[in-house]
Amino acid sequence: MLALLLTAALAAVAPRILSLEQALQTADEHQPDLRAERSNVDIVSSRADETRAGLFPQVSLNAARIWRTGNYVAQPGLLGNGIRAATTSQSSGQLYNGYSATATVSQLLFDFGQNFFRWRSARSLAEAEVDSFNAERLLIRLNVRVAYFNAHAQKLLFEVAKGTWSNEEKHLVQTQGFVDVGTQPEIALAQEKTAEANARLQLIQSENGYLTSKVQLNQAMGVEGSEEYDVEDLAPAPVQGEDRDLDSLMQEALAARPEFQSLQRQVHAEELLVDSVRGAYFPALSLQLNGTEGGVALNALAWNVSGQLLLTWPIFQGLLTRAQSAEAWALVRQLEAHRDSVRLQVRLEVEQARLGVRAAGAELRAAGEALTNANDRLRLAEGRYQTGVGSVIELGDAQVALTTAAAQRVKSEYDLATTRAQLTKALGRG
Repeated sequence: MLALLLTAALAAVAPRILSLEQALQTADEHQPDLRAERSNVDIVSSRADETRAGLFPQVSLNAARIWRTGNYVAQPGLLGNGIRAATTSQSSGQLYNGYSATATVSQLLFDFGQNFFRWRSARSLAEAEVDSFNAERLLIRLNVRVAYFNAHAQKLLFEVAKGTWSNEEKHLVQTQGFVDVGTQPEIALAQEKTAEANARLQLIQSENGYLTSKVQLNQAMGVEGSEEYDVEDLAPAPVQGEDRDLDSLMQEALAARPEFQSLQRQVHAEELLVDSVRGAYFPALSLQLNGTEGGVALNALAWNVSGQLLLTWPIFQGLLTRAQSAEAWALVRQLEAHRDSVRLQVRLEVEQARLGVRAAGAELRAAGEALTNANDRLRLAEGRYQTGVGSVIELGDAQVALTTAAAQRVKSEYDLATTRAQLTKALGRG
């Protein structure tokens, strides 16, 4: 009765259908991990803009209202022209007013690329962070696809369980009639009651499995919502070019996989940083302009301007530049090794997914044949049982075989769909 109530309740309410594209779009908008990666892109991009600031003119303005004493402080030595300085200091608490304003403009002219290469390195790192965001998005979309296909498989298993329970209900009524007229023994009825109870139990478990899979799908999408929806019925669509050879698939994957591109950009960023550090061996040239205005009263201010061309050359800093250059080159080699490791990982993923698609396709074809044969077997067993030629054991075995074959076909469809999703991700698509 519980199974009947569950089935009736599901039929009474027509839940909305959640498509795979809607699930992917929901994940793009709501997945917390993706939102965090999007913020990282903004952070690294802002840091690159901060690094660029040193290439532009620096302008500052200072203004001051001054109160100070005018006491004379004696100094040893001569004032000039042989005049000896006074040796007696004078002190007074009288304060004098003063005003001062200073405007300064400075511009770096040339530093052998130190700031310029540092900015380009930061920009390359910002582009690498965009690739990292795309890599996270690919992984999240793979997780959503797998969760969606799992929900679809659980839905089909629920349908299989409903079909099995419906058949067992029919067989139970049929067996009860045979026992009543004496054409079947009591043990046949007991056996069929057991089969019907097991089918009802499987129906309840399958429904719970379907609901649980939708909870997992919600988690993959990054939403906190109800499970009052159904996933759409869909066949595992083929991946374009899934039958191509490994070398051509690898060429596409390396050109599209954002993890690999991110490391390429990081290597380039470190190489630019090496160029920036190398510039520290040479001098830096900058121009500075100053304008001042000051005096003891606002209506009696005097102005002055000055300019200077600065050449700064750190001749020796305790081998600091040499150590920084060695560190930068070591980071380049480390990133190159990491990039090569990712290349091997990409190759493994592409090869595994390609072989998985091939095996899952063959598995699905075999499962389809098994299901067709199991349906024929159950049809024949029901006919033999109805005419009294077959036994309830034969009928039960045929029903179990059909349920197993149907479940195996569902699993084969799920395997094919997930391996194609993995191939899509391995190729950097989607």
